Amino acid sequence: MIVPRRHHDPFDMFLSDPFDTFFGHAPVQQSTPNLMRTDIKELEDRIDIVIDLPGFDKENVTAELKEGMLTVTAHTEAETDEDKGTYVRKERFTGRCSRSFYVGEDIEEADIKAKFDNGTLQITVPKKVEQPKLEEPHTIAIEG
Repeated sequence: MIVPRRHHDPFDMFLSDPFDTFFGHAPVQQSTPNLMRTDIKELEDRIDIVIDLPGFDKENVTAELKEGMLTVTAHTEAETDEDKGTYVRKERFTGRCSRSFYVGEDIEEADIKAKFDNGTLQITVPKKVEQPKLEEPHTIAIEG
């Protein structure tokens, strides 16, 4: 794999992982792998979805159900810096991220429960149990 080189700031060498520059390769900008880590647990009567959203406020997290897809979106904005300094390294995420999960078209918004606490979003989606249809009696007319 060929890794493109980028300009090195002298501080990079002190603040980066020593393996980043192994064999002279420049560090590669990576996406945030820890963003929206999700556990999905299936139980007899429901599905529990737990999403880690560290650093997000409840007001900036939304969940939407559309055509059987549950989409969770979160956003955060960069803090304004009054200092005129230059960042040597900036790793905290700013921006928007989302994940979608198919929960079934028979699920309605009112069925889903969600709770945000301490950077963790917990969503409970009930399993819909199909009710057996009762066959209506068909009366046959008797002539005579």
